[in-house]
Amino acid sequence: MPGTDQERPAHGEHGRPPTRADRWAAFKRSPFLPAAVLVLILAAAAALFAGSYTYTMANPTPRHLPTALVGPVDTVQGRRFVAGMEKALGASLEMRRYADDGDARRAVEEQEVFAVLTVRERGVGLDVAGAAGASVAQVLTESGAAVSRATGVPVRVRDIKPSQPGDPRGLAPFYISLAAVILGFVGAIQLSVHARALDPAERIAFTAAYALLGGFTIAATVDWLLGAVDLPFAESWLILALTMFTSGMVFTMFNALMGRWAMLPTWGLMVLLGNPSSGGAVSWPLLPSALGHIGRWLPPGASVNAQHTAVYFGGHQHLFPFAVLAGWALLSCGVFWVWRHRHPGGRDRAPAHAAS
Repeated sequence: MPGTDQERPAHGEHGRPPTRADRWAAFKRSPFLPAAVLVLILAAAAALFAGSYTYTMANPTPRHLPTALVGPVDTVQGRRFVAGMEKALGASLEMRRYADDGDARRAVEEQEVFAVLTVRERGVGLDVAGAAGASVAQVLTESGAAVSRATGVPVRVRDIKPSQPGDPRGLAPFYISLAAVILGFVGAIQLSVHARALDPAERIAFTAAYALLGGFTIAATVDWLLGAVDLPFAESWLILALTMFTSGMVFTMFNALMGRWAMLPTWGLMVLLGNPSSGGAVSWPLLPSALGHIGRWLPPGASVNAQHTAVYFGGHQHLFPFAVLAGWALLSCGVFWVWRHRHPGGRDRAPAHAAS
């Protein structure tokens, strides 16, 4: 009936102009607020992405270089060359004495040292290992030649562990690991968008499924299809699959903890911090020291470490990078499982999706 409460105009419909509070309330209810927030976040992410890679890769500088020493360094030529190298590098050569060339070579294979310095009566031998880090080998080679000219000490430089012909810069392990990291969490995002009704156990199972298949296709494309790198196929496939699964579960963990903003910590951990500090594009001795240590404990660094050893130092694989990947995978699965009731998925409820 006319004049009843049901027909009274709502607040704000009496013809008065909307106040600033009314406009703000309307803006908060509109899709423009999250869109505006995303604009700011993406701008900041772009700057941080460019800055993180530029900071670590634009001007790599050695801090300390583990170096095997064979022969007496306390000769005149030995002291002169070592002092010249440390001055040229702006870093100390971390000398580790070995009894003979065989022991020094084994240290190179174990990736304990990046070069072998052999002091002889008529000069110095400087053996570098391109496969251990092309950037380090290049710095040592260039510095060795310059120091030889400056000091008059004859130097013979050779690469005793070169990269494969199809991978002259030794970057293939980094690139395939990068693909596994990014596709790992992109796959988890797509599962949460297109298969959000999956229950927790099913979500973990399908993450493992695309990780296994994705790891296989990456290895098969690089090795069998392109022939760029000769991979130890089963080992490389395992590393790639574990990397993709870990990366996917890291996003899933954050999705349960933070909902729609899960991409922020995932991107920060895996891309902004993890990839530049992985030692893939620039070897760890040339990275800022803090990043060099942190990177080994993050999934991208562990993946690059394991893959690099598998490709170039077969038979000398280490447990540590696998333990790091497995630790992150177990942590992510455990946190997700404990907080699964907060994940925006499952068939028993239909909340708004994290990435919508």
